[in-house]
This record gives sequence, structure tokens and C-alpha cells, in this order.
Amino acid sequence: MLNNKTFLNKNFTKEGKPRAFVKLKKLDTLWFNTGTLCNLKCKGCYIESSPTNNSLKYIKFKSVKSYINEIIKNKMDTKTIGFTGGEPFMNPDIIEMLNLSLISGFQVLVLSNGLRPIELKFKKLKELPNIKNLTIRLSIDHYQKTFHEKVRGINTWNKLIENIKWLYKNNFKLTFASRLEKDETEQEKRLGFAKLFNDLNLSIEVYNKEVLVLFPPMDQALPATEITQECWSVLKKDPDSIMCSSSRMVVHKKEDLFAKVLACTLITKEKDFELGVELRNSKKIVYLNHPFCSQFCVLGNSSCS
Repeated sequence: MLNNKTFLNKNFTKEGKPRAFVKLKKLDTLWFNTGTLCNLKCKGCYIESSPTNNSLKYIKFKSVKSYINEIIKNKMDTKTIGFTGGEPFMNPDIIEMLNLSLISGFQVLVLSNGLRPIELKFKKLKELPNIKNLTIRLSIDHYQKTFHEKVRGINTWNKLIENIKWLYKNNFKLTFASRLEKDETEQEKRLGFAKLFNDLNLSIEVYNKEVLVLFPPMDQALPATEITQECWSVLKKDPDSIMCSSSRMVVHKKEDLFAKVLACTLITKEKDFELGVELRNSKKIVYLNHPFCSQFCVLGNSSCS
């Protein structure tokens, strides 16, 4: 739970000003968290995934099917189904879930650390239908091995590079996610990745922000700016540009009997961000009552989608 006195009231900031909120405009993207179990324990993981953290259980194929059926039945015009984790390729049902999403006509985005779990699924990935609609986003924290392994751990770089080259050679649509450190500029980061991919003989459009996504530094233990309703005009920012205006995430918490819908892909512990078990009831107003709301979305100008 939050340990921050500035985020105690859902409706008002510490200074008593009306807190900013976001309405769901359209469910463009539905994310499924496949579970918080991961083959790595990375420094600064947004939802503390690790080999021992199963606070979010492996989501089951039947749950994914139920939500996809709800989208289709209610003609929600959802374009993209996303899978995040944890490491999605550790989930025993991942191929079946990807297959259903693809044959149902969705664009599919799956996030991965690019290591052994995805490698074990290479053969089955090649057998998926409508593969042109599948994008695999690989996490690569730096363009240099030393700095990447400071985040991911030792012996993670070489296997990642090997698997990137295999996926590229086999014509999978790849994008990449990295993070800006406090002393880095976006230009420096993109230039470094341009050199890396050039050295690997890979044609990757690193200056395309959808191909190489650079997330801002985030730490909910640090002081974070509270976003008031006045901030929209001050920042000249439209609430419809914020991630929770167009997406939701389904998780299955260890203590719950059923999967449920959350407002945000990054905030999994706070009750205020739980929106019920059905998509049709998840249109509730989302108050920006968490450090990540400002660090990542409003001031960080980022989106998982």
C-alpha cells in the first residue's frame, strides 16, 4: 500500500484542491496481467515481479476468453489486446491466449524480457495465426551490457541479444522498451541504441517513439506531484491523452476467487483502482491518486500502449 501522506484522499489533494480525474472515453486496449511471477528480479520493477512474487496469479485461458467474448458481444470496438507480467511467457496458457486474441481479429502486444521463457516458445510462436498482427515488445534497459545487467542481473545480456536476432530473422514484429535515467537525455539514449542495432545489422527505427519506448524514471517512495483539476489547463494537457482514458487491465489476485478489472497497468495494489469483475462496469471515473499518475502519465508523458 502507499506510504505517502500526500495520497490519502481520493477526491482531494493534501492542500484540499479537487484532485484530477480521468473518464474512460473508449476501451481501445485491454491488458491482461499474466501473473507477477518472473524469471528475473529487476531493480525498479514497477509491480515488483520476481521468481517468488505470485501476488497476481497466472491468469487462466478461460478468464481471457470470457473478457474477449464480452468485448465482442458488446461491440466495444477494442483494437488491441495486451499481455504483460511478470514474464508472460512463463504463463502455461500464453500461447493459447495469444492464439485466441489473434484469431479474434485483434492487434496483439506482448511484453517480454526476451530470455529463456520466450525462447522455449519460439516454435509455437511461429505456428500462431495472423502473425502480422502480433507485436513483441522486448525490455532492454540500456544499449550497453554493463548498465543493462545492473538492472536485469548478470548473464542477461548475451541471451537477450541472441533472442532479439532470432526473432528479427524470423520476421516477428519487434518493438523495444527502455527507461531514461535521471542523468540521461532522450537523444543520447536513442543514439546509443541506434549504434547498438547498427552493429547487430538490425534495421530498427529507434527514433520512432512507438518502436523504441522510453519510460521516465519512477519511484513511488519519492515525493510526487499531485495532479489537480487545474493542472490540465496549466499543463495544456487533455485528460483524454492519459492511459486510463483508453485502457483497462485484467488481473487475478491471489486472494480473489475471480479475475477483476483495474484502471491501470502499473497500479495493482490500491483498492481505489479496482473497477469490478466485468468490463461493462469499469467505466468509473479514475482519480489520479497515486505517484505513478504524475510520474509516468501526466508529467512523464508515457503510456504502456
